[in-house]
Amino acid sequence: MDVQLTEERIMVLTDQFTMDHAEGRAATKRIDAFGTMAKVAGFLSKPKENEFELIYRERRLQPFWHVTCDAVFAYERQRNHTLHLAPEVHQIAICNEVRAVTGQQVSVSVLESCREDVHRDMTFDALNGQVAPDLAGRLQYASEQVTDERMATITQEGTVVVPPHATSSVVVRQVITGLMNKIEADRVIEESVVFTAVDLYYRPVYAFRYRRQNKEAVVELDGLTGEVRAGGSTFETYLGKMLDTRFLLDAGVEAADLLIPGVNLARIVVGKGLEMRKKKP
Repeated sequence: MDVQLTEERIMVLTDQFTMDHAEGRAATKRIDAFGTMAKVAGFLSKPKENEFELIYRERRLQPFWHVTCDAVFAYERQRNHTLHLAPEVHQIAICNEVRAVTGQQVSVSVLESCREDVHRDMTFDALNGQVAPDLAGRLQYASEQVTDERMATITQEGTVVVPPHATSSVVVRQVITGLMNKIEADRVIEESVVFTAVDLYYRPVYAFRYRRQNKEAVVELDGLTGEVRAGGSTFETYLGKMLDTRFLLDAGVEAADLLIPGVNLARIVVGKGLEMRKKKP
């Protein structure tokens, strides 16, 4: 298989909110964050403003992968097809070869020449490597390509940058494996996969931790959609952590050694540096 990988990029999605705006929206869900009983009590007796203490707030950038590719599979396979004929047919001629008909059907062996053109556009949670189609909607927002130096500056400004646990090689491997498992061939003529995007996106998330009656709870706000969610977590431990971009450089390493049982071509040749992007940064 011939695999062509484009250069990986780091993209930061443009925030739609300020910290103060996010805090105001999150405050409307404070009581929900403390559980069902607190919510019910809130209906019976509206809690006072001074019952809630905001003890921590953060703006963080949370990662996900966006991968697109186009694959071509050309192959041949021998197959037997059964022709069902009318009762009065007692013989047929195929390419001047006469065939007797038994039970109103005849089996014909053919060589099928096949070609499949496959497109994949997938998003993955970069924290666990799982396919996350719900994140695809975030791609409609404006984004900016950034360097590792810019990411370092962002952390120094106080934003929490959450490092990805799933590297580019992990998600590329998943895509290739999914493509290869679908081929049923006797002879492979062409197998090629062109990755046109292997991008690490960072989306803004706001998190606020409140204390009420010696209990703590978190409210999160999506910095793109504005969705407020009671619960979630904060990532103080990542505060100021510089992003190591070496993880972006290994997409072809594991893929090059990928062996898939049942595949005719065991060797996968990986090329890097492809400039075939059709989208704007």
